[in-house]
Amino acid sequence: MRWFGPQDPVSLMDIRQAGCTGVVSALHQIPVGAVWSMEDIAARKYLIEADNHRYTPLHWAVVESLPVHEDIKKGLPSRDTYIENYRQSLRHLAACGIRTVCYNFMPVLDWSRTKLDYLLPDGARALRFVWQDFAVFDLCILQRPGAEAAYQPEVVATAHAHFPQMTSAEITELTNTVLLGLPGSNEAFDFHTFQHLLDQYKAIGDAELRQHLYYFIRQVAPVAQEVGVNLCIHPDDPPMPLLGLPRVVSTESDLAQILDACPVRANGLTFCTGSLGVRPDNDLPGMIRRFGDRIHFVHLRTTKREANPHNFHEAAHLAGDVDMYAVMKALLREQKRRAEAGEGETSIPMRPDHGHQMLDDLHKSTYPGYSAIGRLKGLAELRGLEMALIRQLQEVPTTVG
Repeated sequence: MRWFGPQDPVSLMDIRQAGCTGVVSALHQIPVGAVWSMEDIAARKYLIEADNHRYTPLHWAVVESLPVHEDIKKGLPSRDTYIENYRQSLRHLAACGIRTVCYNFMPVLDWSRTKLDYLLPDGARALRFVWQDFAVFDLCILQRPGAEAAYQPEVVATAHAHFPQMTSAEITELTNTVLLGLPGSNEAFDFHTFQHLLDQYKAIGDAELRQHLYYFIRQVAPVAQEVGVNLCIHPDDPPMPLLGLPRVVSTESDLAQILDACPVRANGLTFCTGSLGVRPDNDLPGMIRRFGDRIHFVHLRTTKREANPHNFHEAAHLAGDVDMYAVMKALLREQKRRAEAGEGETSIPMRPDHGHQMLDDLHKSTYPGYSAIGRLKGLAELRGLEMALIRQLQEVPTTVG
């Protein structure tokens, strides 16, 4: 389960009591691009393991995320300095015994939503993305030059008609939601800083961003392979271009090109079923079968596409548009394949993601998508499904379809 550090309202004891032994964490306090020192890594590891002598042991299983500096994404001359820092951080993490490192390559924004507390029929609240609301932000609040070209004419017209009817509170909420910074922070980007960041990508299209990504992978993946770290890229969230920024980790073709860019096993994937599942053209069980040996980390969640397929919200873990039964079966078959092949690492780290805010957590301040009870509910459902499938697979030969 993900833990944002000492300031996280969800404690390590909460995670322990949820039945988890692996902790997913990161050093959010270190500026992006700086080296993660051995001392800082050891300090976080000590916090996670401090009570292991008294309670069920925890260990730092996955880094999520070791962020990639924007200069690398933009392909600037300074990227080589930041890439060397990244490689050094990987060496330090390996020396501290941490073997799985997640990262993403989304320009400027880490993820995007337009509502953080969407009311569900059962009274719980969820993250939601509404294309029309995003257009209102882009066209009327940000007023990004040339933004009209990204939307259908009726979307543009509706946005301009709706914006004058919004209250100042609604405009502020939408702005802060879209501009929310990296996970682990409740601080939004400064509005003018954000536009400046977008301007720096004007000359960077799909092809350029891909080449910058592949350059980065070819520089860092061999080091990860050498020190025994599994490096795994997270898909775009949502998996579509936004704000004139290209997105190059959204489809099966994107993932295949990333793996081909540097064909070492350490160059792998974070298989996020929620991000990839937003697109109906992504065959998730098939992708697991085809990319299984390069999947190093899994986020299990599902989204529900709405009447407008550009709109979606976080659904309950066993509901929504992701066939979690088929996904879990494919993942367990991959683990079984690894065991039968005698591979050293047979267990893929998996965690529930983006739980609903519900029950007592409705009255608490939590990181969006990371309240305790909603994730606990998802974890319980996923573990029940996993146990049933494990029993089934023990009784059915691997070759059976």
